[in-house]
Amino acid sequence: MASTDTTAKDGTDLAGLEAGLDALDAVTTTRTPLRETLLRKVLPPITAVALVLAVWQLLVWLEVAPSYKLPSPGAVWEEVRTAWLQGTLLDYIWTSVSRGLLGFLFALAIGTPLGLIVARVRFVRAAIGPILSGLQSLPSVAWVPPAVIWLGLNDSMMFAVILLGAVPSIANGLVAGIDQIPPLFLRAGRTLGATGLKGARHIVMPAALPGYLAGLKQGWAFSWRSLMAAEIIASSPDLGVGLGQLLENGRNNASMSQVFLAILLILLVGIAIDLLIFSPLERRVLLSRGLLVKS
Repeated sequence: MASTDTTAKDGTDLAGLEAGLDALDAVTTTRTPLRETLLRKVLPPITAVALVLAVWQLLVWLEVAPSYKLPSPGAVWEEVRTAWLQGTLLDYIWTSVSRGLLGFLFALAIGTPLGLIVARVRFVRAAIGPILSGLQSLPSVAWVPPAVIWLGLNDSMMFAVILLGAVPSIANGLVAGIDQIPPLFLRAGRTLGATGLKGARHIVMPAALPGYLAGLKQGWAFSWRSLMAAEIIASSPDLGVGLGQLLENGRNNASMSQVFLAILLILLVGIAIDLLIFSPLERRVLLSRGLLVKS
């Protein structure tokens, strides 16, 4: 009888433990109220921008620098208005964004298989791994002069500079992600017959996704910076006027308001790409791994 009571008691304890674990696993998915969303996600960046503009205008009022060195926010806004009325504002943005995204896609197509090969083939890793790390630390602007000499002043030169800047980051990001995969995952995949391309598709790439995504974000940053360096240095009527060339035109014209306009547009494009592409991807990956609560 005593042993029966002990069994019953153990069963009750196990049931209570299971219920507690279920309660911990349960995630409340109630939708966040609109007011709370605005306060947490919209208000902070608006406040930061307003604070920067206020400090900027205060510096102008205090005349810490001549107006030709430090234009007012109103002067920069006038540049925006003029470019919009002339129909050139969107052309500046689209010229650079189209080049940057297309070059990044090329870099993605090259860097992904290269990263897989480097991570999985020891000889290739020993031969190319240090070169990729060295290329990643090389300033992208260093590639502009040889690219101009090799390819001339055309879009091919722009894409070459983007590739040389972005491919090492994408490949190294994927290598880092693969290195962090638990060996048990790979052994389990081989046991189930996931080898070769099938293993890369169903085991390696999904498991390495967080590191790969970090490499993609860094690759885009290198792509964008490489493109701006190329547009600033290499100018030609056949290339059109992108944001980098707009920045250089402002310097040549001694127009700080135009320089500030170009800097702000470059910054806004970088923020927009992150918010529209990489942040949703990162959120989706974190949600799929249970690392983020869906609200």
